[in-house]
Amino acid sequence: MKRDLTVDDLVVAGIALAVGLLAAFLLRMLLRWLGRHADRTRWSGDDVIVDAVRTVVPWSAFTGGVAVAAAALPLTRTVGHNVNQTLTVLLIGVTTLTVARVVARLMSAVTQSRSAVAGSATIFVNIIRAVILALGFLVVLQTLGVSIAPMLTALGVGGLAVALALQDTLANLFAGIHILASKTVQPGDYIKLSSGEEGYVVDINWRQTTIRQLSNNLVIIPNGQLAGTNMTNFNRPEQMLTILVQVGVAYDSDLEQVERVTCEVVAEVMTEITGAVPEHEPLVRFHTFGDSRIGFTVILGVGEFSDQFRIKHEFIKRLHKRYRSEGISIPAPARTVALQQGAVVIPQQRGGRTEPDLGLGVEQGGPASTLLDRLDQLNKLDR
Repeated sequence: MKRDLTVDDLVVAGIALAVGLLAAFLLRMLLRWLGRHADRTRWSGDDVIVDAVRTVVPWSAFTGGVAVAAAALPLTRTVGHNVNQTLTVLLIGVTTLTVARVVARLMSAVTQSRSAVAGSATIFVNIIRAVILALGFLVVLQTLGVSIAPMLTALGVGGLAVALALQDTLANLFAGIHILASKTVQPGDYIKLSSGEEGYVVDINWRQTTIRQLSNNLVIIPNGQLAGTNMTNFNRPEQMLTILVQVGVAYDSDLEQVERVTCEVVAEVMTEITGAVPEHEPLVRFHTFGDSRIGFTVILGVGEFSDQFRIKHEFIKRLHKRYRSEGISIPAPARTVALQQGAVVIPQQRGGRTEPDLGLGVEQGGPASTLLDRLDQLNKLDR
């Protein structure tokens, strides 16, 4: 039975509402102080948790104060029920949004801490955020007394139709999930596709994978195409790799000296250049008797794919300078051209018709000794 509103009711309701507001304010200040201390730690997860609690706890205190104030007032059953439902829906909504944000930020922090290059796997973040929001929405409907069973049935039938209409999109979605779950490609890896595209994996979302080339251009590749192509991952099974540099020296070089000098230059580069691997053992392997040189391969160690360009640059400069100081020559390719007398036939014009000249390749009636002198000079140069 509804009773009349009194001054005492208003006083009790006002006190409850004021206590709720004061509690929310004090809790927010306390959590802000905790947030400043959480910033000093190395783990970023405590920052996310404190930030989430800083949102939920004050709202919970305020909602509790409003609920106590409503209970102190002589409200009808219908009004009281509506107030309780409104507060419950408000609290569920705030909690759902906070949980979705916390999980998304925690996953982003984990993916960023495990990647060599900036980027996050937003496919998992978006999927989990959508699932949490959907569950919160269903809980709100159930709280309001709306039956969700017919809605779930309609969503099942409609989901089948949507799946048939969005086959390519779903294929890219599950391909992205498979790529991340199998750990064949992770954000931060440097990959090269059989079609020629290469670069750092920046992000893998629900539809596509973004690759940043060394020129800072972005290449967008559908997940289905990425999962179905041949690919080289330069970061797995480990990030360090070796590169090969081809070198050649003259035949009269002392190969023992060449190997010693080259290994010294390799050790110097591995120690002094950023991105090299100091513990890499210098390796020189002779392999070819070429036309004008003895060829060999120098094996260098680099810490990451993009470091190879700087290391090659410094190694070639220093090796060339050291070879010059040690008297080791790097010969240029040479070719010997031989001329055979009588091999050149120059047509001659006589009486309006062309007749072949079977002589030494000079105009009939001209001095043949001129060509012979030139041939003698070429033979002397060749010797």
